[in-house]
Amino acid sequence: MDLGLTGRTAVVAASTGGLGRAVAEALAAEGARVVVSGRRGEVAEEVAAGLPEAIGVEVDLTAPDGPRVLMDAAYAAYGHVDILVLNGPGPAPGRAADVGATELAGAAESLLIAQARLVAAALPAMRERGWGRILAIGSSGVTAPLAGLALSNAGRAALAGYLKTLAAETAADGVTVNLLLPGRIATDRVARLDAATAEREGRTAEAVAAASRATIPAGRYGTTEEFGAVAAFLCGAPASYLTGTAVRCDGGLVRSL
Repeated sequence: MDLGLTGRTAVVAASTGGLGRAVAEALAAEGARVVVSGRRGEVAEEVAAGLPEAIGVEVDLTAPDGPRVLMDAAYAAYGHVDILVLNGPGPAPGRAADVGATELAGAAESLLIAQARLVAAALPAMRERGWGRILAIGSSGVTAPLAGLALSNAGRAALAGYLKTLAAETAADGVTVNLLLPGRIATDRVARLDAATAEREGRTAEAVAAASRATIPAGRYGTTEEFGAVAAFLCGAPASYLTGTAVRCDGGLVRSL
């Protein structure tokens, strides 16, 4: 299937590793020009150097001017932005009863406010051009909140509500807005979460991972390549009538429809 991404420009937030990098690599493989971003500029440049046509940008997206810095770099390099992939680092694990206002504000800043600033910087030109894709990397916690991840559940659910509202406002302009919700994908963050659970419960990390895999109908963790492939489709031309939707890539983990 031709996804129609050749010559398109994609800005992928927090894409020096994990799911963000997987999406950047998948889009590049389909012919898109990619803007890789992260707080470590040298890593962003290293990742970009491994892609067919890409640049790396050092940026802190939680800073008030961070989203504008990233978009300015994209426009300076490629002249326009067709695809915006929203992504942010997962907050520290913790129980809802232990979360304070400061921690909640931090989660909102990184998972909602920074993403909204990126949208504000990219959307007007997408509407003017009559074509755009906004895709957020979320979490299965949006549809089934995850125990011990109160901050992530709260921040990502807030972003989902914002984007669902936005999707209805931009559909007639040719701009789609969707969420891609990973379940247990084999990333460094998932490994860290498994290790934290193991330490808390006095088990080995492998025992925790084995128990987690047993809850997934597919019987395994997903790969970053599988996740990236779904993201590339949602950003492509064939997905032009798909908007305002949360798509799960979770091996059947979440049992609801």
